[in-house]
Amino acid sequence: MWGGRFAEGPAAVMRAINASIPFDKRLWRQDIAGSRAHVAMLGAAGIVSAADAAAIADGLDRVAADYEANGVAEDLALEDIHMQTEAKLAAAIGPVAGRLHTARSRNDQVATDFRLWVRDAADEVLAALEAFRQALLARAAEHADSVMPGFTHLQSAQPVTLGHHLMAYHEMIRRDAGRFRDARARMNRSPLGSAALAGTGFPIDRHATAAALGFDGPMANSLDGVSDRDFAIEYLTCAVQCSLHLSRLAEEFVLWASQPFGFVALSDQWSTGSSIMPQKRNPDAAELVRGHAGRIIGCMTALMVTMKGLPLAYSKDMQDDKPPVFEAHDLLALSIAAMTGMIESATFRTGRMRAVAQAGFATATDLADWLVREAGLPFREAHHVTGRTVARAETLGIALDALSIADLKAIDDRIDERVYGVLSVDASVASRTSFGGTAPVNVRAAIAAARGE
Repeated sequence: MWGGRFAEGPAAVMRAINASIPFDKRLWRQDIAGSRAHVAMLGAAGIVSAADAAAIADGLDRVAADYEANGVAEDLALEDIHMQTEAKLAAAIGPVAGRLHTARSRNDQVATDFRLWVRDAADEVLAALEAFRQALLARAAEHADSVMPGFTHLQSAQPVTLGHHLMAYHEMIRRDAGRFRDARARMNRSPLGSAALAGTGFPIDRHATAAALGFDGPMANSLDGVSDRDFAIEYLTCAVQCSLHLSRLAEEFVLWASQPFGFVALSDQWSTGSSIMPQKRNPDAAELVRGHAGRIIGCMTALMVTMKGLPLAYSKDMQDDKPPVFEAHDLLALSIAAMTGMIESATFRTGRMRAVAQAGFATATDLADWLVREAGLPFREAHHVTGRTVARAETLGIALDALSIADLKAIDDRIDERVYGVLSVDASVASRTSFGGTAPVNVRAAIAAARGE
């Protein structure tokens, strides 16, 4: 490739550090697609003859078939997927293959290939998130009435339903999907035709190649087209936020599967054993999802640090843009698939959840609210009365709804028998009918709305 300018070949170490074929071979489908669109445009514009364009298109089909059947060889001498494809094309059709690179640089070629790959990756994630969203909706519908403790500071706070808890993650995942859709829309502009950095003097039709590749149009500035990777960084920021949500749910599964909680039993498919303790059932899949989030954050940081100091236009540092995106995408895909499988197959121990909700004085706020509504107390006074009531129940070792009316009146004479209508966990969750609240009727309405989207 460099024979016209350099008298000697590269050193062995230079050859190794310069080559990207070990990782950018993943772009072969995008590279073939971009080349097909480019040569079709060259032929239509009369920049290359119709016969040469047809021969190149046929040769690209043969190269693609070979890649599909045999994979991409990692020839460091050919550096990257672009040179690998050009060499195979030349072997297939002869010197006419050299016309393919007319009015094109590796700079806009790789920018186009990578943008196509990231667009495909976003589509894959969106499909996976939709499957995960449907799994959450199905289990939430199943447990719209299942009472569990809601926590703040990991302390029992107020009773909620398991359906409501799962729908919280549904909302997070829905926003994650929205971020990926937004990022996809922004990245859907074609750099092809930007050439090395300044465009080209050939009468190319960038709108035609953009349309052929499914882009909304060409990028407006050739310098920008070859030199920015904000589309990849934005994909990574979406992946990071999604992985954080997955990690939080994974952490809850780790806690819930432990003996002190006992809220969930993960299926054998998503658990592992111990090499020394035969009784163990470890939530390793959830722990790995939690761990993947840290690695995905690292991928985003790596690319941001690479790009932060680069002047326009292309610098060789940008060759390292792809490994972190590839790694993050693979990790995110695994994480979504694992969490979907765990949600679909988990056995929720609703009896244990209810028992813990009942044991933690979780209806104390309901008592305070009742004192405000029915007895006319200011909330701060009601809060104080409720605190004394919780202390009394704790001393007796019983739940709030097990306190006698005499015990309650001894604390505050304004309490009467009507209070028992709010002290059970079922009454508590049923009363939370404000928009977005945990009442089973709300949960079912939210599920119906989500399924109608």
